[in-house]
Amino acid sequence: MQTQRQTWEQQQQAQMQRVKNSGNIGSESPPREDKDEEMSRSALTTFRAKEEEIEKKKMEVREKVHAQLGRVEEETKRLSEIRGELEALADPLRKDVSSVRKRIDAVNRELKPLGQSCQKKEKEYKDALEAFNEKNKEKAQLITKLMELVSESERLRMKKLEELSKNIDSLR
Repeated sequence: MQTQRQTWEQQQQAQMQRVKNSGNIGSESPPREDKDEEMSRSALTTFRAKEEEIEKKKMEVREKVHAQLGRVEEETKRLSEIRGELEALADPLRKDVSSVRKRIDAVNRELKPLGQSCQKKEKEYKDALEAFNEKNKEKAQLITKLMELVSESERLRMKKLEELSKNIDSLR
């Protein structure tokens, strides 16, 4: 693809060639040809000067853009650092909090089976206590019954002894 400058130079050369050709064919005099050629050179020189000026401006703009991009990159880095500092300020103990939360979760996992075991043991204890109390009641009832039987037995024995004693006394 041709640049504008190359295209314009080709057009200028083609125009100069036409001027030369028209001078040879027509009745124009050689001084006119020199004048046209000099004008073409002057126009070409002016064009080249303008092209160089445009190139200089392009380079200046390019340099400004690169400088601006450099500043933008620096500002982006600074913003990133500031963002990091803000995040650190927002939660300075984030790692500590995270580790404590993990430990809490681990203890909760350990507590669950221990709680279930405790509830099971409490139920077993209540059942055993209930059985113990029932057996104590039964024992108390049996002791009471035994006391009644012993009392009855003693009473009956005393009665028999008294009868025997009366019988002995009557035999005498």
